[in-house]
Amino acid sequence: MFTFFLVFSVLPPLQFSGYRAPAPQRPLAIDFFERRSSLRRLEGFLLLVSLALSIVYRFVRMPRTSTTKKTGQSNSSTAANAAASNKASSKESERIDQLFYVYANRSLGLIDPEGIEKMCSDMEVDHTDVRILMLAWKMQAEKQGYFTLEEWRRGLKAMRVDTIVKLKKALPDLEKEVRRTSNFVDFYSYAFRYCLTEEKQKSIDIESICQLLDLVLGNLFRAQVDYLVEYLKIQTEYKVINMDQWMGFYRFFNEISFPDFNDYDPEHAWPLILDNFVDWMNAKKR
Repeated sequence: MFTFFLVFSVLPPLQFSGYRAPAPQRPLAIDFFERRSSLRRLEGFLLLVSLALSIVYRFVRMPRTSTTKKTGQSNSSTAANAAASNKASSKESERIDQLFYVYANRSLGLIDPEGIEKMCSDMEVDHTDVRILMLAWKMQAEKQGYFTLEEWRRGLKAMRVDTIVKLKKALPDLEKEVRRTSNFVDFYSYAFRYCLTEEKQKSIDIESICQLLDLVLGNLFRAQVDYLVEYLKIQTEYKVINMDQWMGFYRFFNEISFPDFNDYDPEHAWPLILDNFVDWMNAKKR
C-alpha cells in the first residue's frame, strides 16, 4: 500500500477521454492535528473574550456604585444645607421683628414719627438726612413718617440687616444703590409720592417742594437747585407743584447746560414753569 501511494503521488494523473483523476486527499493524520490546533486557538480566544467581558463589567459597575453613593451624600448635604439656611432665615426674621417693636408704637402697631426719630438717634443720623428717605424707598413705605411691620421686613431683609448697628453700617451701600442711574429716577419720583400725605392729593406746596429739591437733588446739582428754589419762592403764579413739573426739574438739570441754557428749546415739551425760570435767569444776566 505504501509503494502504491508513492507511485501515484509522483506520476502525473492519467488522461482518459472523458475522465479526470480525483484530487489527492489530505492524510487523516494531518487533518486531525490541524483541527485539534484550531480548537485550542478557539478555546484561547473564548477565554480572552470572557476575561475582557469580566473587566468591562467591573469597570462599568464600579462608577455606578460610586455615583450612587456620591449622589446620596450630595442629596443629604443639600438637604442639610437647606435646613440650616431655613433655620438661619427664621432667626433673622425673628430679630428683624424684635427690632421693629423696639421703635414701634404698640397701640398703633406702627413705627411712627417719634419711633423714627429714636431710630435715627440710635444710628446717630439726623432724621432729615436723605438716607432716611432712601430707607423709606427701600421699604416702599406708603405713608410719610410711618413704617408698617411688612414694610420694615421688606426693607431690612433686602438689606440683610437685623440689628440697628448693621442698619447704620448698611446706609452707605444703600446710598450707592440709590445713586445708580437705573434706581435714581424711581427714587426721585418716589420722593414726591411719599410727600403726598392726604387722600387723592396730587400736588405739593411750594415751600415743601423747595425743601424736597434741596434734600434730593442738592448734592447733585447744587447751583441749579439754589437758583430754582430762589425763583420758586419769589414767583407768584404757582402755589403748588405736580408730578409732571417735578419730573421735569430733574430732566432739565440732566439735559440742559447751566447757566447759559444754550441747548434749551421752549418748543420742546417742557413744563411752562421751566420756560418762566429760564426767562427769569436770562433777565438776571442782563
